[in-house]
Amino acid sequence: MSFRSAGRRVAAVTAGAVALTLGLAMPALAHVTINPGTAEKGGFTKVAFRVPNERDKDSTTKLVVDLPIDHPLPFVSVRPVPGWDVKVTQSKLPKPVASKYGEITEAVTKITWSGGKIAPGQFQEFEVSMGFMPEDTDQLVFPATQTYSGGEVVKWADEPKADGSEAEHPAPTLKLVAPAAGEGDEHMAGTPSASPAAAAAPTMAVKAQGDEAAEGAMSGSDGTARLLAGVGIAVGVAGVATGVAGLRRGRRAPQD
Repeated sequence: MSFRSAGRRVAAVTAGAVALTLGLAMPALAHVTINPGTAEKGGFTKVAFRVPNERDKDSTTKLVVDLPIDHPLPFVSVRPVPGWDVKVTQSKLPKPVASKYGEITEAVTKITWSGGKIAPGQFQEFEVSMGFMPEDTDQLVFPATQTYSGGEVVKWADEPKADGSEAEHPAPTLKLVAPAAGEGDEHMAGTPSASPAAAAAPTMAVKAQGDEAAEGAMSGSDGTARLLAGVGIAVGVAGVATGVAGLRRGRRAPQD
């Protein structure tokens, strides 16, 4: 074997090893994802479940997304997708979950899109609005099941790995972050209240403070009015006394 032939063989083996290494390290790109991948804790968000079709012949005909039950979301709504039917499943939770807005006993646990078609080489986005985001966790996992026209079913349900590497069939995962400084109160002001009584309490407090201020202002006005009335009476008495004295002097003048 010549030196040149040996060199070519070594290069081919090396290239193959590199390709194999890259192939093993590359993540599964064509999986169901959630976009954007982050949301603020304690607020509302709108996300899209992006579903690509990586098959050569079969089309994607159904998507099922499971919502978390350990951190249930009280408010969920979906945007219609032309050509697709959507079913939102609300279930009673295995056990009530306490939240700052009250106890949650029922929540949306599953969303199913069916009847449409995602052709090979195409993708579709399914939009969902949901909230309030929990504040006691850093992520929410939404296992998804993708069904193809040929009958194949793929479950994207593997939770994120602790080392940060991607699982074989990763589940769509939403990272939760702290609200931006100064935006928490404004953000919450635009969200619906989970309890009418809780919503009324701040209003009542404001009214109580306003009543106290009004009473204080009225009290101050009454004091001022009394003072002015007293001064007016005193001035009036002095004027009458002056008038009487002048009248007396006028009557005495002819006698002088």
